[in-house]
Amino acid sequence: MIAAHAMSEGRMTQPGAGEHLGRALWIDLFEPSEEEERQVEALLSIDLPTREEMEEIELSSRLYSDGGAAFMTAIIPAQVHGDAPEMLPVTFVLAEGRLVSIRYHDPSAFRIVTGRLEKGPFPHLCAEDVLVMLLEAVVDREADVLERAGREIDAISRRIFRRHGAKPTQPGEFQTTLEEIGRKGDLVSNIRDSLASLDRLSVYLSQVVALRGAGKGVREQVKTLSRDIRSISDHADSLSQKITFLLDATLGMINIEQNAIIKIFSVAAVVFLPPTLIASIYGMNFEHMPELGWPLGYPAALGLMIVSAVLPYLYFQRRGWL
Repeated sequence: MIAAHAMSEGRMTQPGAGEHLGRALWIDLFEPSEEEERQVEALLSIDLPTREEMEEIELSSRLYSDGGAAFMTAIIPAQVHGDAPEMLPVTFVLAEGRLVSIRYHDPSAFRIVTGRLEKGPFPHLCAEDVLVMLLEAVVDREADVLERAGREIDAISRRIFRRHGAKPTQPGEFQTTLEEIGRKGDLVSNIRDSLASLDRLSVYLSQVVALRGAGKGVREQVKTLSRDIRSISDHADSLSQKITFLLDATLGMINIEQNAIIKIFSVAAVVFLPPTLIASIYGMNFEHMPELGWPLGYPAALGLMIVSAVLPYLYFQRRGWL
């Protein structure tokens, strides 16, 4: 689908495709067909990258110039309300004073910028301005995602380091916590990858606008965008480190609980070992065992077994092992 956006009285409108495509400032290709790609290629005399080419990870395949047009590809998330955003590449092309965007998913930043441009007014808008607005909207959305993830990670941290006197850990709670930490780790990792691609794109874009002699306002906007991306990347790195710490802490808590359970079995084994030894001695069927003929032999054996079990238990309590 082609969405062609043109400027009219300081506001952006959609004149449509076909014969109106020539006066569009921003051409948005959403899951384009081969025919739609050919229309844009014929209009701008360029070769648009295929979906497979957009997914290549080499820097030379994502940021390059060809025939006077600048091609820039970044990983942009969509459906960011959950922990599994849709991460796909989006290519931006600056050619002949126009911006062409090629995408195969629907990031909310495109709808936000479209609505903003339709309200206007923007009397001196150029293709570079539209691109910077799109990138700023993407970065804003990713910052919101990291803020939400940060709050949820803090909640997980409070649950892990529960204060003394709180209710005991329920069965399966640590497994749930590990799953939540894993989802947050994947989310932050995806956002970090996107920010890394946007950082490289902003550096390349600053070179493009400088070579094309863009206005000072555009160059300043690109510099501000780069600073914002790096600032948010630092925050993402901090969250990633906290997630690693929480993962290690959760595994440590699991080990502590397992050790406590093993300690209980170990104490029980030591407590019952002396009575078992006494019972084993008097369970031997030797002919000459004086206690067998003693009237108080049975109560004495039982008492000896009880005392031999209580003494280790009291000793463990005194040493603080229980």
